[in-house]
Amino acid sequence: MAEFGELEAQDGVRMPWNIIPVATTKDQSTIDSEIPVSAIYTPLRSSSTLLLPYAPLRCRTCRSVLNPYSVVDFSASTWGCPFCFNRNPFPSNYSSIAADTNLPPELFPHSTTVEYLSDSFSSPPPPPVFLFVVDTCIFSDELDFLRSSLFQALDLISDTSVVGLITFDSLVRVYELGFPHCTKSYFFHGNRDCTKDQLLDQLCFFVKNPKPSSGVIAGVRDGLSAEDIARFLLPASDCQFTLHSVLEELGNVPWPVAAGHRPARCTGVALRIAAGLLGACFPGCAARIMAFIGGPSTLGPGAIVSRELSEPIRSHKDIDKDSAPFYHEAVEFYEKLAKQLVHQGHVLDVFASSVDQVGIAEMKVAVEQTGGFVVLAESFGHSVFRDSLKRVFQSGENDLGLSSCGIFEINCSKGVKVQGVIGPCASLEKKGPLCSDTAIGQGHTSAWKMCGLDKSTSICLVFEIAKRETADVILQSQINQFYFQFLTYYQHSNGQTRLRVTTLSRRWVMGTENLQELTNGFDQEAAAVVMARLISFKMETQPEFNPQRWADKALINLCSRFGDYQKGNASSFSLPSQLLNFPQFVFHMRRSQFVQVFNNSPDETAYFRMILNRENVSNSIVMIQPSLVSFTFNTQPEPIPLDVASITADRILLLDAYFTLVIFHGATIAQWRKAGYHHQPEHQALVHLLQSPRDYSDTIVRERFPIPRLVICDQYGSQARFLLAKLNPSSDGNGPFSGGSNVFTDDVSLSVFLDHLRRLIVH
Repeated sequence: MAEFGELEAQDGVRMPWNIIPVATTKDQSTIDSEIPVSAIYTPLRSSSTLLLPYAPLRCRTCRSVLNPYSVVDFSASTWGCPFCFNRNPFPSNYSSIAADTNLPPELFPHSTTVEYLSDSFSSPPPPPVFLFVVDTCIFSDELDFLRSSLFQALDLISDTSVVGLITFDSLVRVYELGFPHCTKSYFFHGNRDCTKDQLLDQLCFFVKNPKPSSGVIAGVRDGLSAEDIARFLLPASDCQFTLHSVLEELGNVPWPVAAGHRPARCTGVALRIAAGLLGACFPGCAARIMAFIGGPSTLGPGAIVSRELSEPIRSHKDIDKDSAPFYHEAVEFYEKLAKQLVHQGHVLDVFASSVDQVGIAEMKVAVEQTGGFVVLAESFGHSVFRDSLKRVFQSGENDLGLSSCGIFEINCSKGVKVQGVIGPCASLEKKGPLCSDTAIGQGHTSAWKMCGLDKSTSICLVFEIAKRETADVILQSQINQFYFQFLTYYQHSNGQTRLRVTTLSRRWVMGTENLQELTNGFDQEAAAVVMARLISFKMETQPEFNPQRWADKALINLCSRFGDYQKGNASSFSLPSQLLNFPQFVFHMRRSQFVQVFNNSPDETAYFRMILNRENVSNSIVMIQPSLVSFTFNTQPEPIPLDVASITADRILLLDAYFTLVIFHGATIAQWRKAGYHHQPEHQALVHLLQSPRDYSDTIVRERFPIPRLVICDQYGSQARFLLAKLNPSSDGNGPFSGGSNVFTDDVSLSVFLDHLRRLIVH
């Protein structure tokens, strides 16, 4: 799999099928029916991409960009498009190109990914906008934690960044930060929605300047004055003192909450007002709504539960049985909010910190379609929230590389259609011959909007490969290549407008006749991640979908085609090395939080799936099958099997489950630590052993967003469950083993799972 990692480092692309299976019209089933031809693309992955300071050269017919696979006729000064085969003339500024001495950079063989720097703007781009929306219906100590983190964030924001503040409980308060004399805010009722016109009128935008009689009010160019906008949204350097003063004065809800009731919290209305304010003042600019929520919405549009505590918040079972009275209305509200934000080009980030649910499941559509962040923690004082918020504004080597205003388009060879995208984007409804009749995720389009994206933002594209006649295959045996071109327009974090172009070439073969070639091009990690995204999507959109049965069927069909075995002899079954780990990935996927919703709330499930849908293959595979590293005396850290048998008394284990890091001390190590041996000079080896996993985990934390939860526990301790829940239950409590620990579960072990798989295949 190292070669696939190298391709990802160069172009940000991983594909399950790097040699693409094509079926004939006579075939009843295709090899890619279990795992479709697809690609997981991270547009901003490579930081060493060639940057070209001029406009791209495009095909006159299909609008694809000149690339290394273009056929160039230097004598005629033309180039052939590999997508539509049209011949295009080079412009005059390319007249001196030559194959050996003066080749344009975009034609270099290694320039499969390049970036073009647009010079379309003459004035500097507007600075980024951050509108903070703060929930004040929280306990005083939680409010203190939140206030402290916000102060830290404001210190990290550049002076030129534009900021604004909205708070909410049963009322929404929009603060006029440009009024320096005292705290000044405008109130809105939280039990009813607020239109854009009502918002502008109540905020007194047209006191000095007359309201336009027609047209859309959008920014300084269309109806608003810069002076009015600067009352609510202004550079951080101009409102630092006022903003700090307002945050210092924030207190709990002035009205007490009656016994047996939840606080009146109008989250939906607050977000609608925030979206309306940004849409009126900064349309199409790099703006983010950063919502800090400490509990469920109970008032107005977007409410997820009533105020009576006797009514529980909806569970998975309630949603499945259609007995969640607020759920569908709330989802519909946030779908409308998502459309509004996508149209404006703005991002919604949600930082939820509560021991209860806050409505992430309902907000998912708005956060995901705008490319926003979601961070879920138990408290505003927890490092998961505190360090994640700090990471958003940090600059340097491990910065997130926040970019905005993105548009993603795709070109494909004839015979390839796009079924859709699963990931943080929204359809632009660009119809055309590239669109498949079958939609998966954001489908029926060949262009998508990505309001917010960063270095790790990844999307999963699912393709449909047309079947071919056998004669057609023979005729095209000399040109058996498929081409894909991904175009990402975006505003870089430094304000520059750029176009990143990635062009791929993949060979196709007849799927029923070239199994060995297909095997050599199979990326089992990418296949497992695509399967996980498909399962998550199907579970949300198909009420009767059975994820375990679907995954088992796909695994059986795939192993039946590529495995080597004798009929009726289970012990004869074997898989090629390129597929050897895939059954293990499926085993852990069936036990993962993406499939097993039991013991997880709808908010937690939505959170896990949102992170899965935006991360690259390397991070996603850790979510599916966590990694386990062993630390012992006088040896280097080494990865070991994710099995309960890996637990021994004289070993420290580090489990990386992406969302959680667990440092697990074996019983003997824990006893030595409790006895204080590591404080004695003669036991420096123990000091080093205890520190090594902490250093290892610190490295992971620095590179990951959201920040994972760190759990430090001992063997037989209560928090050891965080490790045991992820291990293969090879010892299930029916008998002891060398480690002295058992996993009590109804799940079968990996060996039993593989044994059943072999029997079903050879049957």
